[in-house]
Amino acid sequence: MKFGARIFKTGLAITLALYIATWLGLDPPSFAGIAALFAIQPSIYRSYQTIIDQFQSNIIGALLAVALVIVFGNQPIVIGLGAIIIIAINIKLKIESTIPLAVVTVILIMNAPQEEFISFATNRFLVIMVGVISSSFVNLIFLPPKYETKLFHKIVSNTEYISQWIRLATRNDAEHKVLKENLIQLKENTVKSDQYFLLYKEERTYFKRKNLVKARKLVLFRQMIATTEKSLAILKILDQLDVKILIMPDEVRKLIQTHLDQLTNYHERIHLKYIGKVRHQSPEEMLNNVGTGESTLTERYVELYESGECNRELWMTIFPLIGMIIDYHDHLEHLDLLVDSFHSYHQEENEVDIQELHAK
Repeated sequence: MKFGARIFKTGLAITLALYIATWLGLDPPSFAGIAALFAIQPSIYRSYQTIIDQFQSNIIGALLAVALVIVFGNQPIVIGLGAIIIIAINIKLKIESTIPLAVVTVILIMNAPQEEFISFATNRFLVIMVGVISSSFVNLIFLPPKYETKLFHKIVSNTEYISQWIRLATRNDAEHKVLKENLIQLKENTVKSDQYFLLYKEERTYFKRKNLVKARKLVLFRQMIATTEKSLAILKILDQLDVKILIMPDEVRKLIQTHLDQLTNYHERIHLKYIGKVRHQSPEEMLNNVGTGESTLTERYVELYESGECNRELWMTIFPLIGMIIDYHDHLEHLDLLVDSFHSYHQEENEVDIQELHAK
């Protein structure tokens, strides 16, 4: 079990909410702890947005609850109706993330005793907001994770893992059952990369120069993710066509293996180039090293069909793999050009600050 910063922040936010609610005399303080649990966020920006959304959602929920109780009472069917209405309102306002806490607010307020109902409703609304504000305060005092670093390392680890499996698959050394299990994990890892990308995109910058640099990095990271997804697509089709590839002519199988080795090495080298660990070759120089392999593969594959060395059905079955390899090459070429452009222009501004870390 990993004890991360998110777990620690959640515990601290709950503790702070309980203390503040008790100090303010809000009853019961446990509701503030529950609200803090719902409101904790992974970044300062999301925390700020949560305060706005939760305040809006809970105000609506509190007013709705009070109105329903005054008009219809607080029978269970009325409370259920209130929950339905507040969910529908939040969906309409596109603040779905606030639904759980808004429903809790409605239930707590509508379950308040009829005597002095307004004061109880006010108390319970305030205790909920204490939890929300406590979570936001904890997010502010703790520096958020450096999502640029986490994103880059996640992309690199995904790429390296996929490349290892591609090398095994092209040599018919992959254990198919294990590969299928890992394909599921790799898909989850790409989703994690997308999440880190969104969190990095949401991070605020306060200087115009930094905004421009970040915009360039966002373009780069988006292309990195897209290129890694292309390599994953190749791994999937290699798994699907493993038997078909085996009955292809040895020369073609060797060409596919050699060219994919070149492309995966090229892919890993581009990542190292971005962080300054390899010399900055011109894109043309690097592309020439893999371009020859692609042209040889495609020309030989066309010759197979024209000469009749391979039957049409088998040729058409393998054709999507050849197309994906070409597509992967094109994405790598574009990524390499972006990295080269990033380091060639605005050198004083385009700082790469990727820290060493064991990111998962």
